[in-house]
Amino acid sequence: MQNTSHAVMAQRNESKDSPDDFPTPPWATRALMEHVLDQKETLGSLTCLEPACGAGHMSKVLWEYFGHVRSADAFDYGYGLVEDFLAQPHEARSVDWIITNPPFRLAEEFVLRALNMARCGVAILARTVFLESVGRYEHIFRDRPPAKFAQFTERVPMVRGRLDEKASTATGYAWLVWEDNVSSFPRLLWVPPCRKTLERLGDYSVPVPGSR
Repeated sequence: MQNTSHAVMAQRNESKDSPDDFPTPPWATRALMEHVLDQKETLGSLTCLEPACGAGHMSKVLWEYFGHVRSADAFDYGYGLVEDFLAQPHEARSVDWIITNPPFRLAEEFVLRALNMARCGVAILARTVFLESVGRYEHIFRDRPPAKFAQFTERVPMVRGRLDEKASTATGYAWLVWEDNVSSFPRLLWVPPCRKTLERLGDYSVPVPGSR
C-alpha cells in the first residue's frame, strides 16, 4: 500500500490564505553554499535577502556566509520582519542576493520580483516539478532561464510547520540559481550526498522567538 502521509509526500497544496510553512532543513541551505554557488569566499562582503524566512532556519545558515542578511515573511513567526514580499514596494537592484524557499503556489511571482531586485543572483529551493508548466516556461524560463539547476541526490524532507530530523519524503527538490551577467545555457548539476557532513549540532533545536 502506498504511504501517503504528509511526512512522506510533502504535499504543498495550500489554501490561498495559508502560510505554506515548510521549514528548510539547514543542511539543504548549506548544500547551496558549498556545492552550487561559486566563489563562496567572497560572499562575506555581500548582502542577502530571505523574503520567506518563516522561523529563520534558512536565514541563520545564510548568516554563516553573508556579511548581512535581511529576513522577512508575510506571516509572523517571531523571526525577521513581517512584510509581504509581493505587496511591498522594493527598489530595483537593491540587494546582492535573494535566496529563499518560497511558497510553491507563489514561487513564480517570487522569482520574477527577485530577478528585478538582485544585483548578483537569485536562488530558490523548489520541487523538481517546478521546471514543468507552460506558464512558467513563458513567464520565466524561455527568456530568463536559470544559470544552474542543481538537483538533490538525497531527499530533502520538509513537513508542515516544523523541522523534523527523522522525517522522510518522496518529493524531489532542487536549487534553481540565476546569476547576473550569465547568459549561457542552463547548467545541470547534482548536489552530492552531503547531509551527514553539513548538519550541525543545534540545527533542529526550537528557535528562540526574536533571535537572529
